[in-house]
Amino acid sequence: MVMLEQVVEHRLEGESFFDLCRRTWDRRVLVSQTAGARICRLSCSPRELPEIWQWLTRDLDFSFATLVVDEIADGRWSFSYLFYRESSPWVYLEFPLEAPHAVVPSVVGLHKGPAADWHEREVEDLFGVTFEAHPRLGEFILHEDWPEGANPMRRSFDARHPPVHRDPDPSWQPPTVVEAAGAFAMPIGPVFSDFAESAHFLLETVGEDVIRTIPRLFYKYRGVEKIAERQPVDRALLLAERFSGTSAFAHGLAFCQVVENISGVEVPPRARALRSLFAELERLRHHTAVVTGICNSTALAIATSQAALIEEELLRLTCEAAGHRYLFGLVRPGGLYRDLSVQMQERLEKALDGIAARLDQLHASLRYSSSFLDRLEEVGIISTERARSYGLVGPIARASGVPSDLRKLFPYAAYESVDFEVPTAEEGDGYARLRVFFFEAQQSVSTIQAILSALPPGAISTAGFTVRPGAALGAIEAPQGAAFHWLRIGDDGMVARYRITSPAFTNWHGFHLAAENFAFQDFPIILASFGVSNAECDR
Repeated sequence: MVMLEQVVEHRLEGESFFDLCRRTWDRRVLVSQTAGARICRLSCSPRELPEIWQWLTRDLDFSFATLVVDEIADGRWSFSYLFYRESSPWVYLEFPLEAPHAVVPSVVGLHKGPAADWHEREVEDLFGVTFEAHPRLGEFILHEDWPEGANPMRRSFDARHPPVHRDPDPSWQPPTVVEAAGAFAMPIGPVFSDFAESAHFLLETVGEDVIRTIPRLFYKYRGVEKIAERQPVDRALLLAERFSGTSAFAHGLAFCQVVENISGVEVPPRARALRSLFAELERLRHHTAVVTGICNSTALAIATSQAALIEEELLRLTCEAAGHRYLFGLVRPGGLYRDLSVQMQERLEKALDGIAARLDQLHASLRYSSSFLDRLEEVGIISTERARSYGLVGPIARASGVPSDLRKLFPYAAYESVDFEVPTAEEGDGYARLRVFFFEAQQSVSTIQAILSALPPGAISTAGFTVRPGAALGAIEAPQGAAFHWLRIGDDGMVARYRITSPAFTNWHGFHLAAENFAFQDFPIILASFGVSNAECDR
């Protein structure tokens, strides 16, 4: 157990954290600092992983970001568990491992351990690593039509040749949890109407309330990380901004920031400001789309139409400003491809005034609709404690009282010079999530207008630079929450390893917390209130 005075000292000065690590672990763990970056590396053996995990998450209240597995050579892997918290360096908990029969202690049963659950299951599927004492492995990303023993992220797997398709087992049945007289399971999906991507939910019950929700995604697993290997940076950027169309700019920006960190590229002030502007324009449009979905889930036809009209207006405005409705092809390493003219700046400011007013009117009308509130209030509740334990991010976490926002914790682009509040709610129900989406949408409008009022002159991109070898992490606040992009560039300038942890991957893991212990008819409304993308998860 860490002494209280040690924790207090750590909070006073970020640099003292390195001394704290050395004093706590003495010779058991190698502690090192990355020059020029606020990164603390703790190199240990796999058997020490659970103890250090507990120390970081329980005693020091760090949040788990992502797990990066990198096959640095045939038969040798590097494991990196990444952690973060306010006013502290990033922590990389690292150890090497020998393949092919690798075994790693599972941390799922520890404090904040559930946050690593899907990460461990993903690594088991894609790399073939076993996590000792994990409650459930298999049946995750690779569905039953994949052949046994296929691990697509290993170097030995050739992505140019599709694996042999395995015929489904006619006796296969979905896994269930509830065992009681009269228990039954109701499947929802994987095929949905409209534009929803594939997802399957198994709702277990013995009556009218859902006791257990088992989500099954990855029907369209595309292997973005595998395809990116051996690709030049500009080709990998196309993958980064296209695996999730509704958050294309955010993920493209995260990728570009990693390349810039590795290569030592300084982005011009005007480009940094415009990056924040376009990121907020994307957030505004995304949140408006979520409001549209929530209204539609409660059968409010007029409110749905009003929100959809605002969303369409934002898409057209985005296309006018950036050349694409979903901001494809705008961001690049070193800056942007497109500037904003004075006329377009005036057009944006005027149009956003009108959009903000219409969003206010829509929010006011919904706030006083008792039939609408009855479907959202005290429905789909996630407590603050469970939101923290599962590592939920973005508006979903903030609606449960977790104020984490990477724009504030680790400012990037121009966010350090923009003053804004992080809206939160305590109830953790569907109405709390709706309010956060509305408040963040209005916040995006005011942020864009603040940037426009002080937009610096100058270039929008750095002149030519050389892509250097190295590895780094990019962390940004995408519309759905914290997104982590880890990239390693080889000596030949090609992508050697690309790891994406999307907010959808994180929040889908915690979706069952909201869907359980509520009536079947609440399910589509709870689903809409999450506003989480299937495509962003099925990368």
